[in-house]
Amino acid sequence: MKSIQIHPQDNVLVALSPLEKGETLQGVTALENVPQGHKMALRDIRAGENVIKYGFPIGHALQDIPAGSWVHTHNVKTNLAGEMDYTYQPADAPLLTAGEKRTFRGFMRPDGRAAIRNEIWIIPTVGCVNSVAEKLVRDNQHLVSGSVEGLYTFTHPYGCSQMGEDHENTRKLLAALCRHPNAGGVLVLSLGCENLTLAQFQSELGQWDDNRVKFLVCQDVEDEYEEGAKLLKELAEYAGQFTREEIPAGKLVIGMKCGGSDGLSGVTANPTVGAFSDLMIAQGGTTILTEVPEMFGAETLLMNRCENKQIFDKTVDMINDFKQYFISHNQVVYENPSPGNKAGGITTLEDKSLGCVQKGGSAKVVDVIGYAEQVTVPGLNLLTGPGNDLVSATALTAAGAHLILFTTGRGTPFGAPAPTVKIATNNRLFNHKKGWIDFNAGPIAEGESIPAAGQRLFDAVIEYASGKQTQSEMTGCRSIAIFKGGVTL
Repeated sequence: MKSIQIHPQDNVLVALSPLEKGETLQGVTALENVPQGHKMALRDIRAGENVIKYGFPIGHALQDIPAGSWVHTHNVKTNLAGEMDYTYQPADAPLLTAGEKRTFRGFMRPDGRAAIRNEIWIIPTVGCVNSVAEKLVRDNQHLVSGSVEGLYTFTHPYGCSQMGEDHENTRKLLAALCRHPNAGGVLVLSLGCENLTLAQFQSELGQWDDNRVKFLVCQDVEDEYEEGAKLLKELAEYAGQFTREEIPAGKLVIGMKCGGSDGLSGVTANPTVGAFSDLMIAQGGTTILTEVPEMFGAETLLMNRCENKQIFDKTVDMINDFKQYFISHNQVVYENPSPGNKAGGITTLEDKSLGCVQKGGSAKVVDVIGYAEQVTVPGLNLLTGPGNDLVSATALTAAGAHLILFTTGRGTPFGAPAPTVKIATNNRLFNHKKGWIDFNAGPIAEGESIPAAGQRLFDAVIEYASGKQTQSEMTGCRSIAIFKGGVTL
């Protein structure tokens, strides 16, 4: 199979492998070479006429495009503009049935939440103590034994010289990471003179278990390494009491993200994640979709799947507020596809977004949560956050995702604090970057069905939730990035 017409109304097809000039597909002869993942016109498209993909407009023709032509940024432009008014037009969602109830081998926490890792995390409240946190991790690796699976820190440059919403975002994000169930023990590491005071941080954190969360203010002790080692030993003793046991799959919270996308993202990997999401929700589990700018142009598909008018209104606010964020910084709202996206075949933001939202499957949207907030409702949740890979993956972790599914057509080595499963859109990437990629959705381009790939991914997630390490875990690629929009003092 060399090409696919995704929807019967589409006036373009997508090349599943490179098309050569003179090849005939679906009765149309290619007038020029078309790279893999790119589009070819199935019929003549007049100047100003919409280009249709996924059954929706992805932009309009800048000039007459003869049938058989390569359709891309040189002859197509977005239709999108600024803020919009939306009308709730609820669409029917299929009834998701679970079939066999699945389990994974994880850790149960005293508060009733499940975990898929049992690690000790050091959370710096300010960038000034990053090097202290890193040395504490290096010096105390002997604590990683028994059921304690790792000792990590997640450094960042903030916690001081911030104001307003930026200061609030840093405080909320770091506190949310402290609550994450994959951390069996947490050391909160402060300097002592930063804007993000320990009192502020503890107020944001709320109630905590003194056995699980310890605090160290470096300026208050003579030797922060000696004191830190003592606290980490206590945390390891506490975390070491937890062991893996069978837990219903419905306890899982899974984040969904894409990056380094290509023209096959919306054909192979993203629909596979969507099929997985439906399977997970049918088990009673939770999935989280973020990257708000990559919903622009496809947002109505999500809005019309909102469970009720209240959730619809929250989705509208999330979309328009993020557009206003762009506008307030004098930035163009719809110039989102990166050079790599375009090289891979994505032409406009509509093209990118219509592929991106397929990760949400077909389930109803049950809630919309803000940046650094945590999920409370099982089912498909929308999370406020940017498209940036590191920032949005960090936000997914803070929202409570045990595991993140990251689809990519071009590849990336990074990992979030939560295990990050890289899903290749094509066979070439999967075979080329074995040290980055965990799962291959490329066989869909060769005839595998999306439901079969979704089931294959579900089975893989159960393995990763039960302790199998991702490539990014094995290579030590784990970091955070905090959303920042304002002034640095």
